[in-house]
Amino acid sequence: MFSYLLRRILFFVPIVAGVMLLTFALFFMVQSPKAMAHRVLGPKATPKAVELWLHNRGYDKPLLINRIPEQPWYDSLFISQMRRLATFDLGSSDVTGRPLAEVFRQGALPSLLLTVPAFLAGLVMSVGLALYLVFIRNAAADFIASLLCVALMSVPVMVYVIFGQYLVAQVFNYFPAFGFQLNGWSTAKFLLLPIALMIVSGLGADVRLFRALFLEELGQDYIRTARAKGVSSAVVLMGHVFKNGLINLITLVVASLPFLIMGSLLLENFFGIPGLGNVLFTAIQLPDFAVVQASVFLGSLLYLGGLLLTDVCYAWADPRIRLH
Repeated sequence: MFSYLLRRILFFVPIVAGVMLLTFALFFMVQSPKAMAHRVLGPKATPKAVELWLHNRGYDKPLLINRIPEQPWYDSLFISQMRRLATFDLGSSDVTGRPLAEVFRQGALPSLLLTVPAFLAGLVMSVGLALYLVFIRNAAADFIASLLCVALMSVPVMVYVIFGQYLVAQVFNYFPAFGFQLNGWSTAKFLLLPIALMIVSGLGADVRLFRALFLEELGQDYIRTARAKGVSSAVVLMGHVFKNGLINLITLVVASLPFLIMGSLLLENFFGIPGLGNVLFTAIQLPDFAVVQASVFLGSLLYLGGLLLTDVCYAWADPRIRLH
C-alpha cells in the first residue's frame, strides 16, 4: 500500500501544476498585470504608483519564461509563484496586504460551522429517507416522495435563499437575514437558516441518488439468497443493502470534504458569513489574484487528498479491494 500511496502523491505534482497554470492563464493572459493594478489602485493612479505596486508583488516579471539576457530563464512570474506555493507560503493579499495564512485561518471556522452541520444532517436525512423509500418501494408514498425530490431538484439555490431570507428572516423575524457574530451558542441564530437552506437544496438529489443505489443493491444475488433463508426486510436493508452500499457513501462523503472546508460561496456571500467562500467571492470581484491562487491551490490539494482517502476507505470497507 505504501508504494501505491507514494505513486498517487507523486501524481499530485503535475495535476496541481496544471490547475495552477490554468488559473494563472485566466488572470494574466486575459488581462495584463498593469490592468489589475489600475483596478486595485483606481484609474487615476500615477505610472510610478502602478510600477511600485507591480514591483512589490513581483508582477513586473515575465509571465512564464524569462527571456531577458543575463537573467535566469526561471526568473518569471509563474515559476516564482509555484516555488513559493511549493513551500506552502501563501503570500499576501494583493488588495489589503494581509497575510493569506491569517485570512484563511480566520475564515475556516465560520465555513466549517456552516458546512459541517449541514452536510452531516443532510447525509443522515438523505440516507434515512432513501432507505425508507426502498422499504416502501412501489407504494403511493414512494411515488409522491420521488416527485417531491424532483421538485426540490428543479428549484435553483437562489430561490431557496431569497425565499428563506424574505419569509423566515423578514416576515416572521425568526433569524437574522444577514450578519455573523462568533459568540458561543448565540452564533447558532446566524447559522440555522443557511444550514436549513443548504440541507433542503441538496436533499432531493441526494435522496434520489441513494434510493437508486440501494435499489441496485437490492437486486443482487446475495439479497435473493438472504430472502430465501427467511431474513426479514428490515434486516436485509440495514444488514446487507446499507452495508454493501457503503462504497457509494464513502465516495460522496470523502469527495465532499474539500468543499466543506473551502465553504459555500453562495450562502456565505448572501448571509454575510465571513468564511472562505465569501473570501473567494470577494477576491474574484476585486480581483485579488493572490487570494484566488491560494484558494485554488488549497482546494486542489484538498480534493486530491480526498480522492486518495477515498481509495483507502474503499479498501477498509471492502476486503476484496486491494491497493497495488
